[in-house]
Amino acid sequence: MTEVLKMLCDAGCGSVRVIVCLFLITRLLSVQRPQKKSIVAGAAGVVFITVFLSLTGLSGFYRMVPEVLLIALCANRLQQADMRMSLFVGVFYEIAVSFWQFLVVSGIGILFRSSAFFDGGTWGGQAVICLFHVLLIVLAFCLLNQQNIAGKDAFRAASAVVLAGFLAVITLSEQTILEIPEDTLDLWTILAVVLMMSVLVYNMNRQYEAERELAKLKAGQAELLERDYTALSRVYAANAKLFHDFHNHVGALRQLLAHEKYREAVQYLDELQAPVREMADTVWTGDETLDYLINSKAASAASDHIDFQVQVEFPRHMDIQSADLCAILGNLLDNALEAARQVPAGQQRFVRLAVRRIHQMLVIKVENSCTAAPIQEDGALKTTKTDGGLHGWGLKSARTAAEKYDGMLQTACAGGVFRAVATLSYQGITIE
Repeated sequence: MTEVLKMLCDAGCGSVRVIVCLFLITRLLSVQRPQKKSIVAGAAGVVFITVFLSLTGLSGFYRMVPEVLLIALCANRLQQADMRMSLFVGVFYEIAVSFWQFLVVSGIGILFRSSAFFDGGTWGGQAVICLFHVLLIVLAFCLLNQQNIAGKDAFRAASAVVLAGFLAVITLSEQTILEIPEDTLDLWTILAVVLMMSVLVYNMNRQYEAERELAKLKAGQAELLERDYTALSRVYAANAKLFHDFHNHVGALRQLLAHEKYREAVQYLDELQAPVREMADTVWTGDETLDYLINSKAASAASDHIDFQVQVEFPRHMDIQSADLCAILGNLLDNALEAARQVPAGQQRFVRLAVRRIHQMLVIKVENSCTAAPIQEDGALKTTKTDGGLHGWGLKSARTAAEKYDGMLQTACAGGVFRAVATLSYQGITIE
C-alpha cells in the first residue's frame, strides 16, 4: 500500500473520529451542535496532524494526544463547551475508540484466521480500520437520533458497552486461534477497567451537577420566601395601622362629606385603600413562595406593558415540593416574558398562566405572544441569547422538575402563540 493512500486513509479516519466526538459532546454536555466551521476546523486539524506524523516518522500511537487537544479546542471555542469536561470526554473517547478498534480487528483476524489485519500498512489492515470507522458513523448517527437516551438510561447503555468490551478482551485472552501477545492483552484489559471507571466518574459528576442545580433552586426559594415575608409584613403593618386609626379616618371623612367636599373625600379613600388594594391584587395559591413568584412576574409584565392573565385552581396539602413548582413556574414565566418583550410595541403582548387540577394531575399551562417560532436543535428548543451563561437551561430545569413527579413538559408554537404545558402527578397529604 502506497504511503500517500495510507496518509489519506489515516486523515479520513481521524476526521471521522474527531467529528463524531464533537457530536457526542453535544449530547453529553448539552451544548450547541458543531456547525460547518467546527467540522472544517476539526478535519483541517486532523490533516495537519496526519501530515506531521508522516513527515516525522512517528507512529500512530502519538496521534491520540493532539486529537484530544483538537477536540477540546473545537468544542470549547466553537461550541461553548466546558474545557475541562471536553478534555475528559475526548480522552476517554479516544481510548474507547482505540479499544473497540482493537476488538474489531481481533475479531476479524480470528474469523479469517490471519494476523495480517493487525498491520495497518496493508490493504487488509486499512480495510478493517475503514470498516470500523463506518460502523462508528452508523452507531453515532443512531445514538444522536435517540432523543430518549438520557440520565439513567444513558448511564446504563454506556455501562453495558464498556462491560461488553471488558468481557470481550477477557475472551480474547482465552482463544487459541490467533497469537496475541500477553502484554497487549494486559494493556487493553487495564484500559477496559479504566473505561468502566470513567463511566462511573462521569455519572457521579452528572449527579453532582444535578444536586448543585437543586441547591441553587432551594437558595432561590429561600430568597423568595424572605422577600415575600418582608412584603407581607409591610402590607400587614400598613393594614394594622389603618384599622388602628379607623375612628380618626371616619371622623375626617365625616367632616369632608359634611362640607360637601366629595372630591377630597374620594381622594382620601383612595389613599386609605392603597395597602388593601395591594393585598387584593395578590394571586393566592396557598403557597407563600408561589404567591410571591406569580405576583413578581405580574409586576414585571406590567412594567413592560405586557397583558398578564392568571387563572389558578391550586390543590392544598399535596406532595409536590415548592422548590420544584418554583423551578417550573419560574422558568416558564421567565421564558414567556422574555418572548413577549420581543413583540413590537404596537402588537399584542401577553402572557397567560393557568393552573388546573384534574383528578390527581396538576396541569400548568403558560401561553405567550411571540414574533417567531423558536429554533429546535436535537429535539430541544435552542436559546436565542448570545451572551453565554446558563441560557437554555430554563426548559431543561422545568422538564427535570416535572419528571420527578412522573410528569412531562410539552411545547408548541402556532399562530404567533407559544404554549408550554407541564403535567405532574401528585398525592394528597394529611396535615395533623
